[in-house]
Amino acid sequence: MEAGSIKDELLKFFSFAKDTASHSAFFQQRDKLSDDALPYLFHSFNKLYPYTFYKDKYQLLAADGSSFTFTRNPLDIDSYFAPDGKTTNAYNQVHIIPLFDLISKRYTDCVVQPVRKKNEFRALCALIDRHQTVPSIVPIFIADRGVHSFNVFAHAAEHHFHFMIRAADIKMQRILGNDFPAQDCFDARFNRILTRSNSKKKRRHPELEEPYRFICKNVAFDYIDSDKTTEYPIALRILRFRISEDGYENIITNLSPEEFSVDEIKYLYHLRWGIETSFRELKHVLGASIFHSKQRRFIEMELWARLLLYNFCSIVTGQVIINRKGRKHQLQVNYSVAYKACHHFLRLQRGESPPYIEGLTARNTLPIRPDEPMPPA
Repeated sequence: MEAGSIKDELLKFFSFAKDTASHSAFFQQRDKLSDDALPYLFHSFNKLYPYTFYKDKYQLLAADGSSFTFTRNPLDIDSYFAPDGKTTNAYNQVHIIPLFDLISKRYTDCVVQPVRKKNEFRALCALIDRHQTVPSIVPIFIADRGVHSFNVFAHAAEHHFHFMIRAADIKMQRILGNDFPAQDCFDARFNRILTRSNSKKKRRHPELEEPYRFICKNVAFDYIDSDKTTEYPIALRILRFRISEDGYENIITNLSPEEFSVDEIKYLYHLRWGIETSFRELKHVLGASIFHSKQRRFIEMELWARLLLYNFCSIVTGQVIINRKGRKHQLQVNYSVAYKACHHFLRLQRGESPPYIEGLTARNTLPIRPDEPMPPA
């Protein structure tokens, strides 16, 4: 579907035939779908096509969140925003936290939440726990500020996964405390022992002071049980490097410094921007910001359908070979044109000639910006 009403979309799809189904019939049929139907279709489709891996052994998975606004529905209190001083119009929102494969350029999973119950920490933990690994391939979860927490780190560590998450200065100070290095830039390892108790008498290692970090009962942490496990040790690698004359970046990870240098960490984190551009294409090229319902249940179905459509378009355009001979700059696919061509292909009816998507995509390219980083040697 595109931006028209349900009736207009049905008439367009069925070539304005007199026996086109009514919009009420469409709603009745859609209501028969299980809530798991679209996620199942999404994951089943993904399984048909192999991924491309970094160094042939790592899957780079970016996690981030994005909100989607839909038609006012006051009955859905978990997503409803009443008019306030900032806006005179009421509206509803849902928030998605997907995983995006940065090499294969497609979505691998997603959590959809009503915006008033948004919890990106919990969503990322769920995505880590249910991630389906490929044999001999280790995922690296890459995320921006906002999801750095000991609970996220522990969920990845428990599955023997890797993570790389940007952190604000204040978060760094809480983790490092008195261990915070004096130099502006550093790459160091730190061991921390997490506990729910502030009592030094209850510590297994009372001789140690700095490694202990107290986690209050209101903060989620899933690996401390007051009856069985009272402490949780975790090893972190923390990097701080300069990005401008007076600006610094902080990265918390468990990647080995022997295999991943600081330059490579910078390169991998820069790749995370791929999920940001995917949101732009998802919303504005494939129309994921345009919905055809007021019910959140159906909104979630449409979001899963758009994620599936995005993956279909990405897989098709990924097979196109671009001729770069004699070009001053390297070229990349113009995804806006390519995805619209794929969308048009899916709307074709019997007897209509399909477009030559590969040729169209190969002719519509964009130069790669010269400031984009190259992978380290």
